[in-house]
Amino acid sequence: MKKTVLMAAMITLPLGLAGCDKKAEAPKAEATAEAMGDMAMSAEVKHGKGTGTVTAIDPAKGTVTLDHSELAELQWPAMKMGFAAKPEILKDVKVGDKVSFEIDWDGKAGTVTAIGMVP
Repeated sequence: MKKTVLMAAMITLPLGLAGCDKKAEAPKAEATAEAMGDMAMSAEVKHGKGTGTVTAIDPAKGTVTLDHSELAELQWPAMKMGFAAKPEILKDVKVGDKVSFEIDWDGKAGTVTAIGMVP
């Protein structure tokens, strides 16, 4: 039985491969942040506005994490994301606050330029 299966495989495999005229393709490399760091990015800074909830603040690093709604100007869906922010912008904000905000996006990172409470 094993010999029959082996013989059948030996006959059908070359025939099946002969029917393929497609050359093997090299595997595609995945993009990594390191590799993308060398790529030219758009120098245009885009401005976006949205609303969201503050989920984390790190004054030492100057960052705020927002669980935000869709940002139409940037063509972003709703998501949770961290942004840079100057300490003076974050001084009156705490985790759990519902806020409106404005950001500048340079293609790699976003910076909160204004933030305020949503009633």
